[in-house]
Amino acid sequence: MSASKTCYYEALGVSRTASEKELKSAYRKLAMKFHPDRNPGDAEAEVKFKQISEAYGVLSDPQKRAAYDRFGHAAFDGNGGGHAQAQADFSDIFEQVFGEAFGDIFGSRRGPRNGPARGSDLRYPLEIDLEDAFFGREVHISVPASKTCEKCHGTGAEPGTPVETCATCHGAGRVRMRQGFFTMEQTCRACGGQGETVKTPCSACDGVGVVAAKRELSVNIPAGVEDGMRIRLAGEGEAGARGGPPGDLYIFVSIRPHDLFERDGDDLYCRAPTPMCTAALGGEIELPTIDGGHKTVSIAPGSQTGKRMRLRGQGMPHLRGHGRGDMIIELFVETPRNLNARQKELLRAFRNECCPEASPGCHPEHESFFEKAKGFWERVTNEDRNHA
Repeated sequence: MSASKTCYYEALGVSRTASEKELKSAYRKLAMKFHPDRNPGDAEAEVKFKQISEAYGVLSDPQKRAAYDRFGHAAFDGNGGGHAQAQADFSDIFEQVFGEAFGDIFGSRRGPRNGPARGSDLRYPLEIDLEDAFFGREVHISVPASKTCEKCHGTGAEPGTPVETCATCHGAGRVRMRQGFFTMEQTCRACGGQGETVKTPCSACDGVGVVAAKRELSVNIPAGVEDGMRIRLAGEGEAGARGGPPGDLYIFVSIRPHDLFERDGDDLYCRAPTPMCTAALGGEIELPTIDGGHKTVSIAPGSQTGKRMRLRGQGMPHLRGHGRGDMIIELFVETPRNLNARQKELLRAFRNECCPEASPGCHPEHESFFEKAKGFWERVTNEDRNHA
């Protein structure tokens, strides 16, 4: 979560598991309390109203809410692009909750919507391998989106035919009506709030002004990228309405689990199975590294499961700097299985030679544990006798 922003759930006073109905109810109460028209000149109320409207604008949208739950405010950063679009018009949000007629009661009167409008931002999930995150790579993706109709250049009208001012709203995009003491305003149904009508729709886009398209894009994945990071491609989102600028495309990177390594920041953890004899007598094991190489690691005699060793500079590259993290090796001492008769015979002989009675100090953890167990049993036996 960004330190400079209030948590959206806290702003609305709801839990993270709040239902759509609970969100709407919480926003309704707070919006009526802090609306600027009810608090003229109150700067604090105006700020509060903007906060709750911004919060509801995100949490009421299932996709935006999922992105916020995972990435916090960072999911809507990016020079104001996606975030500004998500919270573009507080009066739009107000109408979602209270209905269109409520806008005019509070004096929220807007002009026509027939100007160019910025296109929506797009989100694209991209899953890569840990090796891709280590080396960095160029990834080719296919993005379904929309683009401005080339035939009508976004007007929605067949070339050579006029775009006319709506006869119902006279270009305002909204119409008014009186009901008792109230003057209410709502979106013009004749033109859909555009203020203009097309008599002859464009045959290529059916009068919409945009057409479906699939774009092939190349995305540069930087070395050291981490799971959950975003890559912003400006102008690669949905086409804008009525010739407006396109939105942005946000690539959300996730990294697949690896068979050998587990990542923690720029460090890598590797669990290294170690033969019992090697752990007991000491020796060497060979381990892979993320760059495709290998390292020989010395095992000290008497090494136990869980012992860790650090290989400096063998981890992931630093995303915004030079150098690499470390590789931490954790030993896992492996007991041999599927022994033949000779191996079993040798192990029995070894067991007889190394048993605690014959060789004190050979199994310190074993001896310490059973010394403690012996004291525990004695205390329990004495307590039972005292209670008898």
